[in-house]
Amino acid sequence: MTKTSLFLVVTILSRSHADRNVYPSAGVLFVHVLEREHFKGEFPPYPKPGDSSNDPITFNTNLMGYPDRPGWLRYIQRTSHSDGVLYGSPTAEHVGKATIIEITAYNRRTFETARHNLVINIMSTEDYPLPYQAEFFIKNMNVEEMLASEVLGDFLGAVKNVWQPERLNAINITSALDRGGRVPLPINNLKEGVYVMVGADVQFSSCLREVENPHNQLRCSQEMEPVISCDKKFRAQFDIDWCKINLVDITKVVTIHSNRPDPGTGVLPDIGEYNPPSESLKSRDFFADFLITLAVPSAVAMVLFTILGYSMCCRREGVDKRNMQTPDIQLVHHSSIQKSTKELRSMSKNREISWPLSTLPVFSQSGEVVPPIHPDNYETTSMPLMQTQTPRNQLMRGLFSLLSSWYYRAW
Repeated sequence: MTKTSLFLVVTILSRSHADRNVYPSAGVLFVHVLEREHFKGEFPPYPKPGDSSNDPITFNTNLMGYPDRPGWLRYIQRTSHSDGVLYGSPTAEHVGKATIIEITAYNRRTFETARHNLVINIMSTEDYPLPYQAEFFIKNMNVEEMLASEVLGDFLGAVKNVWQPERLNAINITSALDRGGRVPLPINNLKEGVYVMVGADVQFSSCLREVENPHNQLRCSQEMEPVISCDKKFRAQFDIDWCKINLVDITKVVTIHSNRPDPGTGVLPDIGEYNPPSESLKSRDFFADFLITLAVPSAVAMVLFTILGYSMCCRREGVDKRNMQTPDIQLVHHSSIQKSTKELRSMSKNREISWPLSTLPVFSQSGEVVPPIHPDNYETTSMPLMQTQTPRNQLMRGLFSLLSSWYYRAW
């Protein structure tokens, strides 16, 4: 690492101290480390035996008077046993405004809290913004790893070797998860990836321009790695996806002016107590809505009910009217048939005819012999399988056939 790159990294890093002031520059990456070791002295000793140096500590950061941080400032802490990091890139609109960040440390073992204030005073720079900006996607790094001073210094040193600028600064760092990336599987030490944007004051080098040639563009469209001559200077420590590199020359970017008004602060002005305009409101007449909703369906239902009742009650002929329209001889025939039918049914109920033995079961389901229905002295050998019809039964059958044929001939 060269002395110049080491100096740049040191200028953008600061360490956590109680109620301290920091002075980041606009357009330069700002990193502030919240060290757990520093906050351990703020908590009283734990009365029970245990290793107090291994207490789980988490941090909560917010802008004073607000529940969240400013839009340009982000925070990350991977676990409760690792340090927290505040990082971001302030812009020129924040220059001269003191930003007070409240830092609250929570000891998850003793349930104690400690609060410090961090005053961020954003300074302006003469070379802001740097005209040539390049964004790299590093696949084998996480955000907290890339924010470390040694790793970020090594990456800026590698970029300086292939770009050869006079001024080189890290502008911003963004996790791939914030760009819509997926959380990697917990195997083979896979990383989520990180985007690193750097700015310089000279044109892009030929090595960085190689990704724009048609051959490499074709390989990127086929999801193949492009051939970059300076990739070996990064490969030892950084796995860069050259297909996702973004080169921006802000001197050629056309600014599109819109007619939209300037965004406000998001806080409504204090205009006093709210008084609803009750006097200007007119009373609404719901009578028409009542007629449409209830009266009209009720009237239609009443008409249908009247028509149905008239057709079922008033238009019914009845038995008397039917008998008046029927000839007398036909009524006599019908009455005689009904009387004969009732007589035959009453006579059939009084018949006592024993069932043939061939139709009765010999054995029950349990295997026992079923006793005969006739007494022992009854001679069963002479009983035929089918009982002979008696003269009385023959007479009744003949009478029923005669009445049936007479009825059908009459009709």
